[in-house]
Amino acid sequence: MISADAARNVVGIIGNVISFGLFLSPVPTFYRICKAKDVEEFKADPYLATLLNCMLWVFYGIPVVHPNSILVVTINGIGLVIEAAYLTIFFIYCDNKKRKRALAVLAVEIVFMVIVVVSVLLAAHTHEKRSMIVGILCVIFGAMMYASPLTVMGNVIKTKSVEYMPFFLSLVSFLNGVCWTAYALIRFDLYVTIPNALGTFFGLVQLILYACYYKSTPKKEKNVELPTVVSGNVRGGAGGNVSVTVER
Repeated sequence: MISADAARNVVGIIGNVISFGLFLSPVPTFYRICKAKDVEEFKADPYLATLLNCMLWVFYGIPVVHPNSILVVTINGIGLVIEAAYLTIFFIYCDNKKRKRALAVLAVEIVFMVIVVVSVLLAAHTHEKRSMIVGILCVIFGAMMYASPLTVMGNVIKTKSVEYMPFFLSLVSFLNGVCWTAYALIRFDLYVTIPNALGTFFGLVQLILYACYYKSTPKKEKNVELPTVVSGNVRGGAGGNVSVTVER
């Protein structure tokens, strides 16, 4: 019979794979931004929230705070790098107003993390106390990260369009929440359970919204140049182009 620790490690590895997919799921969005050289209506909020969440979980998982949490450290360390890359692209292509706002939030996050790290390491002298303090912060900001798409969800309901709520991101968010909730329940960890249970809920809500509003999302149109068909008995005629609008 498989032990609880072995089962937890297996689920944790699966969680790492799914979380990696979650971190990569915005790639099509940022490809679109790079291609258009414009962030359009996309917001930096989810990426800023995820960045802070990753920083907190990396700190939570290091041995001096919460031993035996290497799987938490690895995936959130990777996520930290990926989110930083996304924000860099966002800063390049957003307007000055959005850039200033996002940079201000990022600066606050960095200062906050410095204060947390210094305070916890100097004021709390046991793993239990450090785990509790950082764990509570992880619960709060993890919940904020999973709730950050609420602004997008509100826009979906208002516009009856899922254009700015990518399906793959919603799906992987849901699967990620399910996996890490299971991981936390095998050897009960309250601080991992709460935010991921919320992630499961919000991911499910996004999938429901996608199912409700996918058909009502306006389809984009694009112009396609088709060659003119010229009858063979027309002398001196020249082939031209006809612009035809087709629906994707």
